[in-house]
Parts: sequence; C-alpha cells; structure tokens
Amino acid sequence: MKQANLAVIMTCHNRRDTTIACLQALYQQKNQFDVYLTDDGSFDGTAEAVKAQYPEVKIIQGNGNLFWVGGMHLAFGEAIKNQYDYYLWLNDDTFLEANALNKLLHIYQNLSEEGYPNSIVVGSTKDPITGKATYGGALKSKKWYSNKFEFLEPSSVVQKCDAMYGNCVLIPKSVVAKVGNIDTAFVHSLGDLDYALRAHKLGCQIWIAPGYIGTCSKNSIRNSWVDTNLNILERWKKVLHIKGFPLKSWTVFCSRHSGPFWIFYWFLPYIRATIGYKNLASSPTFAEDSNKRNLKL
Repeated sequence: MKQANLAVIMTCHNRRDTTIACLQALYQQKNQFDVYLTDDGSFDGTAEAVKAQYPEVKIIQGNGNLFWVGGMHLAFGEAIKNQYDYYLWLNDDTFLEANALNKLLHIYQNLSEEGYPNSIVVGSTKDPITGKATYGGALKSKKWYSNKFEFLEPSSVVQKCDAMYGNCVLIPKSVVAKVGNIDTAFVHSLGDLDYALRAHKLGCQIWIAPGYIGTCSKNSIRNSWVDTNLNILERWKKVLHIKGFPLKSWTVFCSRHSGPFWIFYWFLPYIRATIGYKNLASSPTFAEDSNKRNLKL
C-alpha cells in the first residue's frame, strides 16, 4: 500500500495526561503522519509536556475560548494549507488500537476503487471497561421529525451511515476540496454533524469501519440538561450553554438542515430540557447525547 500523506487533527484543553496517552497510542501506529494540535489555553502544562515528549507535533496556541469546533477548525485549517492526501480527526480522549490507521486507510482505498472516492471513513470506539460501543456513526431516524439520528453499531463489514461523531474520522483531500473546514458558526457542538450533512449534500458518502479502532469512555447524562435531579432553571442554563444548544448555533443548524418547517424542530431540545429524563439508566439517542465534547445535537 502506498505510504499516505496524512495529517492528524487534534485539539486539547487542560487534560495533559489524557492528551499524552492519546499521542502515545497514536505514535505506536506504523504510518507516517504529521500532528496538528491546538492547545486551547491549557494551564496544566499540556503544551510543555507535548513539546518535551513529541517535539515534532505542530502546536497551535488558542486563547482558551475555542472549544472543540474552534480548536479543530484552527488545526484543520493549518493542515489544509499543506495539502495532505488525508486528514484524521482525533479526539484526545480516543486511544487507537494497533494498526488502526492502516485499517482506515485500507478501507478508504477499497471504497475509492469501488467508485466512491469522495468517502469519509469513521472509526467506532468502545468503552475500555465494558467493551460496549460508545462513538462512531449514525443513521437518520425514520421517525416523522427530521434530523434525529440513531447510533449505528459496527459490524464485521463496512456500513454506510448518515452522520458521525468526530472522535476518529478519516477525510480524504477530495472531500476537503468539496466541504472545506469545520464551520465556526458552531462553537463546541454540532460542528461534526454539520460537516457530515454538508458532505452528503455535496455528493460525498460516509461509512463506518468494521469493528472498533480504539477506546473512548462515554460520558454520563447525569448533571446534564436532561437530568431531572436538577431543577428546571439549572437544566435551562445547561441547554443554553456553549456545550449544549446555544441559540445562535442551534438556529443556524436547524435552518440549514431541518427543512422548511425547521422552527418546529428548533424547539425540541428546549422542550426536552424542561421535561428532562426520568430514567437516567437509559441513554439518549445519538441525536440527544449532549454531554460529549464534540457532537451534541
């Protein structure tokens, strides 16, 4: 297989040990790549630790207010300037298994040879303790309301999907040429989902790789905007927060992707924040998992 010209895109903020552990797993891969890491104003020594252990990492300094979308946009933009063949989005709490990059690249090359050169390949993750699936791709629900997505369990074969979490995503240059960078109309959430939906509209395909490419723990919905142990005022503060459904970003997303009657869909997270989840043992769907650092529709 031809050696790939690959850029790994990451962002981090104040979790030095986690970021270093992610890089340790990454550098065990057999591929050659460049790492672009936005350090968004960390004050726990993350940048210094990365420079000491991995001086080849290209660190871009943020101002502490970029969050996931802003940090990834900044690193992605720097990498795009150098016109790589492939770009890998990688969350710094996602730990790759050996040969994960080769697996994703091999899948993409097979898809390209089958007539799908404009393909995004998503790697699924599992919980390191329970082994249960945590993040990856999703299919659009067939229910009446638009843009509700349900997690797609990985299988032994490549599967087509409609949306993705941004934990581990391989994007070829042909897709970047069409879609461009992550849209900074979003701040912390929705950016990866928006990217997937824009890619679809431009004729690209999204696939999840067979099995798992690594591990990533799934965040609990406790103490979130759907937790009925919090009062309504606390839930509303959380749903309107940058890490929930801030009004401006959510309005952009709905008006862009939810059809002519988008205003009706716009109300849903705020209604859910009012009602909450009475049974926290049951996890929300892909579309409602608003605790994770990236995709939170």
